[in-house]
Amino acid sequence: MLLRGDEGKSEIRGGNLVKRDEIIVGFVIFIFGGITAILSLKMPIGTFRMPGSGMFPLFLGILLMILSGTFVLRPFSQNKAKQPEKGSSIESSESPRALILFLGTMTLVTLFFNKLGYPLSALLLMLALLRILGVKRWTLTLPLSFMTAVVCYFLFVHWLKIPLPKGWIGI
Repeated sequence: MLLRGDEGKSEIRGGNLVKRDEIIVGFVIFIFGGITAILSLKMPIGTFRMPGSGMFPLFLGILLMILSGTFVLRPFSQNKAKQPEKGSSIESSESPRALILFLGTMTLVTLFFNKLGYPLSALLLMLALLRILGVKRWTLTLPLSFMTAVVCYFLFVHWLKIPLPKGWIGI
């Protein structure tokens, strides 16, 4: 429960201005990366020459943990406090909304991954994530999502020979 005037409250630690919401989001993504890495260990990892289905989620989880860790620790390692410019900061009320939409999208894709198959899941995931991140132009979102899905499909299925669910499309 937020008290009046408590939303987007900033704290000063080590001479830096740190938004509490950003730290919370960083920790949530770090935990999500850790869970992804741990759950990927239940799948066959394989080797670098013959990667198993667990190798990509393992590296993705580790990458999420590294990036979110640096995101959370970055303000504490800087020497000077930087004042945000007027009009350049993102509304703090959008952070929880974007986080909930992100986690909801990831959950839905995970639930329907086998039924939809990898190509359609990747396309829908990219469409949703680009919209959540604020890309509103469909002329950019659709081609970028399609190209990402196609490139990832050829990378994992044809080049790395990783078997992925085909779903009802059959690709």
